[in-house]
Amino acid sequence: MSEPGSEVAPLLSADELARFCEYIYRRTGLTFGETKRYYVDRRVAERMAATGDATFAAYFARLRTHDRELEATVNAFTVNETYFYRELHQLRCLSRSLLPEIAARRGPGDRIRIWSAPCSTGEEPYSIAIWLLENWPLVDAYNVEINGSDIDSGALDEARDGRYEARALSRLPREVVEAYFHEPSGGQARTSRQIIADLRESVTYSTVNLIDRASVTAHGQFEVIFCRNVLIYFDEASRRTAAEHLFASLRPGGFLCLGHTESMARIDDRFAVRRFDDAVVYQRPL
Repeated sequence: MSEPGSEVAPLLSADELARFCEYIYRRTGLTFGETKRYYVDRRVAERMAATGDATFAAYFARLRTHDRELEATVNAFTVNETYFYRELHQLRCLSRSLLPEIAARRGPGDRIRIWSAPCSTGEEPYSIAIWLLENWPLVDAYNVEINGSDIDSGALDEARDGRYEARALSRLPREVVEAYFHEPSGGQARTSRQIIADLRESVTYSTVNLIDRASVTAHGQFEVIFCRNVLIYFDEASRRTAAEHLFASLRPGGFLCLGHTESMARIDDRFAVRRFDDAVVYQRPL
């Protein structure tokens, strides 16, 4: 039990906290504030230690004028908690319902683009690739292109490397782990596995900021977008902006998959709600 008056003073004043959170919000759409003060203070302290800035004013000036520091700060504030085969019902829906409906409008050899945004450290796009290889008989009849994007450049580097600990692999069947992962070379811990080169090369990774139109439109249009468990971190205005950009990124007839706690119903009424046996998804009308 601490003695009276021994509490550690906050790193940021109320005004500094407000300025910092407002700046991060404008650049990313992520909302922080007084209720997350400890989290913000800790992350800012880490960045000030890394840059050598002695005061918040010096650090904040650096943040606003150096793109690399903005990138590092965003990386520090993003959450990358995920694992393989997360929300498995949506993968079942993908192979049983979404892709057959899309393929019925296309010809053999046509390109079908799938986007995972945000993709974190790669578990989701690699899960999609593995699931289709294992469960969609027509996977080789079409040119399936899988893209993973995230605002966190550090997470993307980890995704490209494709090394995962046992916890991330825990929901995969043993035979799937044996088929698509190997023990990495170079003295890595034997508890980790690296996804095979063919799969690493089959997914393209790039940076995206879902509230920045140019950042999103640079990726073109897709038949299926997985955008799971990110809109919950946005306020209403940012959710509407992200929804507008996601709608524009879908080809007519394309599908959007959200996290199980998320809904597009109150955000953007241009999406049609589609209820399949395995999942509820949102479609850009034809």
